[in-house]
Amino acid sequence: MDCLFCKIVNNEIPAEIIYEDDHVIAFNDINPQAPTHALIIPRKHIATLNDIEPEDCEVVGHMVMAASKIAEQQGFASDGYRTVFNCNSHGGQTVYHIHLHLLGGKPMGWPPYQDTLKTPV
Repeated sequence: MDCLFCKIVNNEIPAEIIYEDDHVIAFNDINPQAPTHALIIPRKHIATLNDIEPEDCEVVGHMVMAASKIAEQQGFASDGYRTVFNCNSHGGQTVYHIHLHLLGGKPMGWPPYQDTLKTPV
Protein backbone atom coordinates (compact mmCIF):
# COMPACT_ATOMS: atom_id res chain seq x y z
CA MET A 1 0.00 0.00 0.00
CA ASP A 2 1.34 3.42 -0.93
CA CYS A 3 -0.40 5.44 1.81
CA LEU A 4 1.55 8.33 3.31
CA PHE A 5 -0.11 7.95 6.73
CA CYS A 6 0.39 4.18 6.79
CA LYS A 7 4.09 4.88 6.24
CA ILE A 8 4.04 7.16 9.29
CA VAL A 9 2.26 4.46 11.33
CA ASN A 10 4.91 1.94 10.21
CA ASN A 11 7.82 4.33 10.97
CA GLU A 12 8.85 4.32 7.31
CA ILE A 13 8.82 8.12 7.14
CA PRO A 14 9.31 10.60 9.98
CA ALA A 15 6.66 12.77 11.57
CA GLU A 16 6.63 15.01 14.63
CA ILE A 17 4.59 12.67 16.85
CA ILE A 18 2.82 14.47 19.71
CA TYR A 19 0.59 11.62 20.93
CA GLU A 20 0.25 7.90 20.37
CA ASP A 21 -1.40 4.88 21.88
CA ASP A 22 -2.45 1.42 20.71
CA HIS A 23 -5.17 2.81 18.43
CA VAL A 24 -4.05 6.20 17.08
CA ILE A 25 -1.07 8.40 16.30
CA ALA A 26 -1.14 12.20 16.30
CA PHE A 27 1.46 14.41 14.68
CA ASN A 28 1.90 18.04 13.74
CA ASP A 29 0.56 19.07 10.33
CA ILE A 30 3.34 20.16 7.95
CA ASN A 31 1.17 23.09 6.79
CA PRO A 32 -0.37 24.38 10.05
CA GLN A 33 -3.47 26.55 9.94
CA ALA A 34 -3.35 27.40 13.68
CA PRO A 35 -0.68 27.57 16.40
CA THR A 36 -1.46 23.90 17.07
CA HIS A 37 -2.58 21.89 14.06
CA ALA A 38 -2.33 18.17 14.63
CA LEU A 39 -3.56 15.24 12.56
CA ILE A 40 -4.94 12.27 14.47
CA ILE A 41 -4.97 9.04 12.48
CA PRO A 42 -6.00 5.49 13.27
CA ARG A 43 -3.28 2.87 13.03
CA LYS A 44 -5.72 0.90 10.88
CA HIS A 45 -6.03 2.09 7.28
CA ILE A 46 -9.51 3.41 6.52
CA ALA A 47 -9.53 5.44 3.30
CA THR A 48 -12.50 7.79 3.84
CA LEU A 49 -15.37 8.34 6.24
CA ASN A 50 -17.50 6.49 3.68
CA ASP A 51 -15.39 3.37 4.30
CA ILE A 52 -16.01 3.18 8.05
CA GLU A 53 -17.51 -0.16 9.04
CA PRO A 54 -19.45 -0.84 12.26
CA GLU A 55 -16.33 -2.36 13.82
CA ASP A 56 -14.46 0.93 13.20
CA CYS A 57 -16.81 3.05 15.34
CA GLU A 58 -14.69 2.53 18.45
CA VAL A 59 -11.48 3.75 16.80
CA VAL A 60 -13.22 6.81 15.34
CA GLY A 61 -14.52 7.67 18.80
CA HIS A 62 -11.03 7.09 20.15
CA MET A 63 -9.70 9.66 17.65
CA VAL A 64 -12.04 12.27 19.15
CA MET A 65 -10.99 11.32 22.70
CA ALA A 66 -7.33 11.69 21.65
CA ALA A 67 -8.11 15.19 20.31
CA SER A 68 -9.50 16.13 23.73
CA LYS A 69 -6.41 14.76 25.49
CA ILE A 70 -4.05 16.61 23.15
CA ALA A 71 -5.99 19.88 23.59
CA GLU A 72 -5.64 19.48 27.36
CA GLN A 73 -1.90 18.68 27.08
CA GLN A 74 -1.34 21.67 24.77
CA GLY A 75 -3.18 23.98 27.18
CA PHE A 76 -6.12 25.16 25.06
CA ALA A 77 -8.91 22.73 25.96
CA SER A 78 -10.75 25.21 28.18
CA ASP A 79 -10.41 28.06 25.65
CA GLY A 80 -11.72 25.85 22.84
CA TYR A 81 -10.56 24.24 19.63
CA ARG A 82 -11.81 22.92 16.32
CA THR A 83 -11.84 19.35 14.99
CA VAL A 84 -12.47 18.54 11.35
CA PHE A 85 -12.78 15.40 9.23
CA ASN A 86 -12.54 15.97 5.46
CA CYS A 87 -14.11 13.38 3.13
CA ASN A 88 -13.16 12.93 -0.52
CA SER A 89 -12.05 15.65 -2.93
CA HIS A 90 -14.98 18.07 -2.54
CA GLY A 91 -14.57 17.83 1.22
CA GLY A 92 -10.89 18.74 0.97
CA GLN A 93 -9.40 15.30 1.66
CA THR A 94 -5.96 14.95 0.06
CA VAL A 95 -4.59 11.90 1.89
CA TYR A 96 -6.91 8.89 1.69
CA HIS A 97 -6.46 7.59 5.22
CA ILE A 98 -9.01 9.14 7.58
CA HIS A 99 -7.59 11.81 9.82
CA LEU A 100 -9.00 14.23 12.33
CA HIS A 101 -7.60 17.75 12.21
CA LEU A 102 -7.17 19.36 15.63
CA LEU A 103 -6.72 23.13 15.48
CA GLY A 104 -6.23 25.29 18.54
CA GLY A 105 -4.31 28.05 20.20
CA LYS A 106 -6.26 30.95 18.67
CA PRO A 107 -9.88 32.05 18.24
CA MET A 108 -11.56 30.38 15.25
CA GLY A 109 -13.98 32.23 12.99
CA TRP A 110 -16.96 30.87 11.09
CA PRO A 111 -17.21 30.15 8.28
CA PRO A 112 -13.64 28.89 8.18
CA TYR A 113 -13.10 30.26 4.65
CA GLN A 114 -14.90 32.29 2.01
CA ASP A 115 -16.90 29.99 -0.26
CA THR A 116 -15.97 30.60 -3.89
CA LEU A 117 -19.13 29.07 -5.35
CA LYS A 118 -21.60 31.55 -6.79
CA THR A 119 -25.30 31.12 -6.05
CA PRO A 120 -27.37 31.39 -9.26
CA VAL A 121 -29.64 34.45 -9.36
